[in-house]
Amino acid sequence: MLPHLFLLAADAATPVAADSAITKLASDFGVNLPGVVAQMLSFSIVAFVLWRFGLKPVRATMEERTQKIESGLKYAEEMQAKLAATQQETAAILKKASVDAGRIVDEARKTAKDFLDKQTQEAAAKSNELLVKAQQAIELEHKKMLAETRTEIARLVVTTTERVLAKRLTDADRAAYNEAAARELTSV
Repeated sequence: MLPHLFLLAADAATPVAADSAITKLASDFGVNLPGVVAQMLSFSIVAFVLWRFGLKPVRATMEERTQKIESGLKYAEEMQAKLAATQQETAAILKKASVDAGRIVDEARKTAKDFLDKQTQEAAAKSNELLVKAQQAIELEHKKMLAETRTEIARLVVTTTERVLAKRLTDADRAAYNEAAARELTSV
């Protein structure tokens, strides 16, 4: 059928022959020119109505949704960038907090060591002070005991001398002997 159309078109070298060939072809196929024109007009009206009231709003809605999707994707990318920045900031803050915590622990250890050293020094000083006081108390007690011993020895010397001499001494004689005995014992 297609070769026939080419032959007809080739034969139609003149315009009159072309009109008659088209008319003959249209009548062979049962094409009615006013029907074809009416169908073309009807198709054009339906195509315009579909484009105007169907495709145009759908296209606008699709473009609006595309813009919303693009803005959503852009927003998601921004949020992802903010999340990454926040994570980096959080990591930096945690690192700084860790360093600060280590520094605080080191300071606490140093303070505790200094306090322990100070307490140890104070305890040593107090113990030395107590030891000195104890030695002084012992020395004082020793001197007191020596003084009591001298007094007792002097009394015994006087009593012994009194018995040896077999005479009674007066209080003045006794005091003189005590002093002499105390001088002798002190020099010893």
